Amino acid sequence: MCEHLRAVFAHALPDAEGKIWHRHPVWFIGGNPIVGYHRLKDGVRVLFWSGQSFPTPGLIPTGSFQAAEFWPTSLEHIDSSDLMSWLRDSQTVQWDYEHIQKNRGLVKRTSF
Repeated sequence: MCEHLRAVFAHALPDAEGKIWHRHPVWFIGGNPIVGYHRLKDGVRVLFWSGQSFPTPGLIPTGSFQAAEFWPTSLEHIDSSDLMSWLRDSQTVQWDYEHIQKNRGLVKRTSF
């Protein structure tokens, strides 16, 4: 499942930089984290850093900023249509996490 997600993210986000961040694969645009995943015992956690602001529904809000996630337990639990919509949303809806320390913990909307 992780290999599938990696391939989908790399294909859908050709301008994003994929790297290991805090021991997890994460894709960045303009220095901001966009999407990443974390393999866990019960499945895989897929996190969109600005997912709470996406117009496409279906993600679960998490954390104190704008992140949202979903937890597929197998490839069959990944709705490719929703995933592609969220990946499109992630390229246009983004909060400025790169400068969060400089902004004293405030997350501001970016414009790509």
